[in-house]
Order: sequence, then structure tokens, then C-alpha cells
Amino acid sequence: MNGAVHLFVTGGTFDKDYDEIRGTLDFRDTHIPDMLAMARSRVDVRVRTLMMVDSLEMTEADRAVITQSCRDVPEPYIVITHGTDTMVETARVLAERVSGKTIVLTGAMIPIAFGSSDGLFNLGGALTAVQVLPPGVYVIMNGCVFPWDNVKKNRETGVFEAIERS
Repeated sequence: MNGAVHLFVTGGTFDKDYDEIRGTLDFRDTHIPDMLAMARSRVDVRVRTLMMVDSLEMTEADRAVITQSCRDVPEPYIVITHGTDTMVETARVLAERVSGKTIVLTGAMIPIAFGSSDGLFNLGGALTAVQVLPPGVYVIMNGCVFPWDNVKKNRETGVFEAIERS
């Protein structure tokens, strides 16, 4: 790998915190720097928070910001933390509008703040995969690597899986 990995934070369950007073999940700040330290990551990662939104509330304008940010950075390796509900939609937009870079989207089904989250594992998988995959757009969840156009979130089981083609 030549160069750093640029990591864009967009929100999603990954970065939600529990508000004990209101009993809601809200955003405060990203947990990425703490997660990288906890994992003892040796990867040169440049972290930038683009937004902190639930992916169900993500707009086309938000996706345009993500797209432009991917185009603007010199690094060819990009990881994006994203909410799982519309992760595949953002991946599609990126595949249509950004070329020549390896872009990996990942997220979590359980907030990092809860302690038993899949997020740390998913982040490690994304940081590893982005360094070895060819240019393109991918979704990395729970140890699985999916090309952007061959993945869906199974809302009944809560896992990402390959699309069955007939």
C-alpha cells in the first residue's frame, strides 16, 4: 500500500450514544479515534467527519458531499463509516461517480458505545480490505466483503448478504 487511508465519518449506528435522560440514541462525536487506539491500529489513517446522521435521514445532498470528498482527497484508499439502512444506496452513488479509488463502506448494527458492538470488528475488516482490494466500491460487514452491486441488507435477519441471482 502506498499512502494513507482516508476515513470519512458519516454517522449511523456506529457513532450513536445512548442519552440516559431522554432514552434515545443520539450523536455526540465520533468514536473512531478511540477505536483506532483501542485496536492498536498501525495504519496511517486520516479521519474526517463529514456529517453525523442516521442513514435513513441521509439526503442526496449528503451523498453529494460524500462523493465530492472522495474525489477531492489524494489518497486512493477510502473507508466510510455509514449507517446500515442506506449503505448500499450510497455505495451505488459512489460507484457511479468516483473512479480509480478503492472505497469501502462499513457500519455497525449495535452502537460502539454499547460495548458489545460489531463495529470494531467491521472497522478492522474495512481498514484491512481497503489496502488489498482493487479499485472499486465495496461493503464490508461482519467479516464479509461484497462488491457494491452484489449486496443487500436482509432486514429480517439483520445481516448483509450477497444478492441471489437467477
